[in-house]
Amino acid sequence: MEDRDTKGDLYEYMLGKIASAGQNGQFRTPRHIIQLMVELTAPTARDVICDPACGTGGFLVAAGEYLRDHHPEILRDAKLKKHFHEDAFHGFDFDNTMLRIGSMNMLLHGVENPDIRYRDSLGQDHAGEEEKYTLILANPPFAGSLDYENCAKDLQQIVKTKKTELLFLALFLRLLKPGGRAAVIVPDGVLFGSSNAHKTLRQLLVEEQKLDAVISLPGGVFKPYAGVSTAILLFTKTNSGGTDHVWFYDVDADGMSLDDKRTELLPSEKLGPVPTAVLTAADHAKNNLPDILARWAKIRSQESEVRSQELNRPRTAQSFCVPKADIAAQGYDLSLNRYKEVVHAEVAHRPPGEILRALEKLEAEIQQGMKELEGMLK
Repeated sequence: MEDRDTKGDLYEYMLGKIASAGQNGQFRTPRHIIQLMVELTAPTARDVICDPACGTGGFLVAAGEYLRDHHPEILRDAKLKKHFHEDAFHGFDFDNTMLRIGSMNMLLHGVENPDIRYRDSLGQDHAGEEEKYTLILANPPFAGSLDYENCAKDLQQIVKTKKTELLFLALFLRLLKPGGRAAVIVPDGVLFGSSNAHKTLRQLLVEEQKLDAVISLPGGVFKPYAGVSTAILLFTKTNSGGTDHVWFYDVDADGMSLDDKRTELLPSEKLGPVPTAVLTAADHAKNNLPDILARWAKIRSQESEVRSQELNRPRTAQSFCVPKADIAAQGYDLSLNRYKEVVHAEVAHRPPGEILRALEKLEAEIQQGMKELEGMLK
């Protein structure tokens, strides 16, 4: 029990066993999805990370573990160590039970003084919090609705809506520093909703900020809590545009069954976004997450030849890029199916006359059989 990893893993295991959907619509984000989002954003030693709906602190814990693995200097350099223990991690929630669980989770994972505090992220104004964070990782509660008078006025200035999923997106833009980035989970409705608020927010992401990617998740990822289809949005706050193209990825499988049981389809060493064993083509069909990271690395590559391989993939592929002009032409619709091209396989059918003649022959055989049966009965 002296080992930080053992205590942290044990606590996470316990949370996995006791977790159930909360009264406020919160439920536990699968740890391999959290790990994928952390790997996609690649936190740095100087990042100031925030989750405005932190729950049990899963995103903050995963970011902390990523920093320990990829930036070991944080525990050797006195200045970086102080930043890691006191300034790097910020989590808000308005459920006191979740706050206690989240704080204990961070402590057991070796963060000495995390900033986990009570805050109604959508109800309170954000004076002192705006443009404070360089990275936001979140899976906010959705399908909720707030009265205008209960909602923070500074969020209503960005987008006038009562829907919590849209208000949270406005909040992320409010909290991020210019140059800050976010990986957040949203319900599919955010991608294609037809209300003015939906369209305004999507246009804001594409035209005024830099929308990097839309990763469409399969419907069963959050079972048994919810069967809603979701997507991961990756964007950078610029306040000056910068979206050239948006990268889409259609996830078919996350390594686990998409029913209520969520059983592992592969051995544990082949699961997660960073498997420790080599994946075959058959494994890829059961776990797309490593492929997402590999293709994301190509898109972000400094080598134009490597980047162009991914940029120029056909829209029939599992991942492809869509230029900003095409998205604007579609009214800023961000649903993957709007842009994915389906190839219809050519099927050769027999000529109708031939089918009719075959039917006539069958009919004649049936009639012949009926007459023989009648003869037997006489």
